Amino acid sequence: MDLMIMSVLFFLHVVTVKCNPGPLVDVVVDRYEIPKVCPREVQTEDFIRYHFNGTFFADGQKFDSSHDRGKAFISQVGLGRLITGMDRGLQGMCVNERRRITVPPHLAYGSIGTGGVIPADAVLVYDVLLLDIWNAEDKVQIRTINKPAGCKRTTVASDFVRYHYNGTLLSGEAFDSSYSRNTTYDTYLGQGDLIKGMDEGLMGMCVGERRIVIVPPFLAYGENGSGTLVPPQATLVFEVLLIDVFNPKDDLIVEVKEVPKGCTRRTVTGDYIRYHYNGTFQDGTAFDSSYQRNSTYNTYIGMGYVIRGMDKALQGLCIGEKQRITIPPHLAYGEEGVGDLIPGSAVLVFDIYVIDFHNPKDPVAVKVTHKPQECNVTSEADDLIQYRYNCSLMDGTLLYSSDQYNSPSTTTLGAKMVILGLEEGLSGMCVGERREVVIPPHWGHGENGAGGVPRSAVLFFELELVELQKGVPEGYMFVWLGDGPDPLFPAMDLNGDKEVPLEEFSSFIMIQVKEGKGRLRPGVDADSIIKDMFNNQDRNQDGKIVEDEMDEESEQVIRDEL
Repeated sequence: MDLMIMSVLFFLHVVTVKCNPGPLVDVVVDRYEIPKVCPREVQTEDFIRYHFNGTFFADGQKFDSSHDRGKAFISQVGLGRLITGMDRGLQGMCVNERRRITVPPHLAYGSIGTGGVIPADAVLVYDVLLLDIWNAEDKVQIRTINKPAGCKRTTVASDFVRYHYNGTLLSGEAFDSSYSRNTTYDTYLGQGDLIKGMDEGLMGMCVGERRIVIVPPFLAYGENGSGTLVPPQATLVFEVLLIDVFNPKDDLIVEVKEVPKGCTRRTVTGDYIRYHYNGTFQDGTAFDSSYQRNSTYNTYIGMGYVIRGMDKALQGLCIGEKQRITIPPHLAYGEEGVGDLIPGSAVLVFDIYVIDFHNPKDPVAVKVTHKPQECNVTSEADDLIQYRYNCSLMDGTLLYSSDQYNSPSTTTLGAKMVILGLEEGLSGMCVGERREVVIPPHWGHGENGAGGVPRSAVLFFELELVELQKGVPEGYMFVWLGDGPDPLFPAMDLNGDKEVPLEEFSSFIMIQVKEGKGRLRPGVDADSIIKDMFNNQDRNQDGKIVEDEMDEESEQVIRDEL
């Protein structure tokens, strides 16, 4: 504003205005429209581009107009390329300023006039609108509007960049915008694919940085302009936002955020992994998230099921590890992108969290965390057991627990009542023993999962064996633990009256169980088992077994049934 005031004072000093009628001595300048902001004023040797209407002072008749020609006038100031009055009258002018410049004959075309258009001794009036100023010494001007904190990389020659821009002339008139096309401008830097000034103006930028880049005409489109939107010798102003940058030589960038303690195994080719991720572009714009779908991304590693960069990044990870992975486009979706989701040549940033992984060849992993000093009897097939458990995902998410119920869980081993991996984990345990068991999905609920269990999930069980009842083989209700009585009937006839009713038969069986000579199938009502056994031998259904019903063949049958 001080420069503006000084300019006005200067012109007030050089312009002579006489109150009495008479010939003009010098140029008269009327600055009737001055912009609020004037970063630069016209000086000698500057080039300018302006529109004007030229009229005669005497009658207001028009003699020339750049508006009528549809093309702004371009010239250099102060070197005699204009009439002297205009050379003086344009000094100190701002872009978008409007002036009325009155020029006396001796500073215009004098007593001769010119070309039959300007008569002798004509006072000329020019209404001028200044559109542009530049100088041969001008350079690209760069002004940073904002710059993100923690900028780790800036653009250099040979980088490929994606950026948004609004392009205007120095007067503020818009000529182009990437936003209006809803697509970034994508190009290599420093290889002549851009105007020279833009190539220079984009150097040293960070992703997310916003700049104003002012490019003089000779570093833009010069004398020819560009189509109908950029006139010849136009200074260009670009407001630029850098969206993305990479170099064709770039590899993955991996930033480890968190590694759990006690990592004993890392992913390798052929493993199957489940992980969560947030996917963004370099400027932070999100394009995808497994969390939003409430489902992990599941895939094999190193087998081409995911983009090359991700296949590489998923190697060597621990369960529970968190990483930020930056993948250049030549290791992602390349120049084509993916529909409306991933633009061409986009750098992708993934924040991943490994939930679990396994190999299709993995066995059930059993770790004993506590074992009683006395462990003479261990669980095996056909045993009836009671056990406590917590079932979690490998990230610690609790799925099920026996603590949710009034009593421990009960199962018969080998009866296919629980998943195969849990059968494996419960086998060979002592009462009071505790274990941690990791069950890969092919030993668990497989690719389809189950109620509350995600697809292909590795399960983590904390187990404690509470009670163990030894079982009998499949198809048997009772077994002898050693050789049974021979002959059998006298042993069954406890009172020696030559007949064995149900009550006596039941007493006989229960004595064998109590003395450890025989075993009933656990988990089934004993009275029901014994009654079924009795009915099978009471052939005439008279409510008692006699010795005649216990011939050699019958005795063998009852031994087999028992």
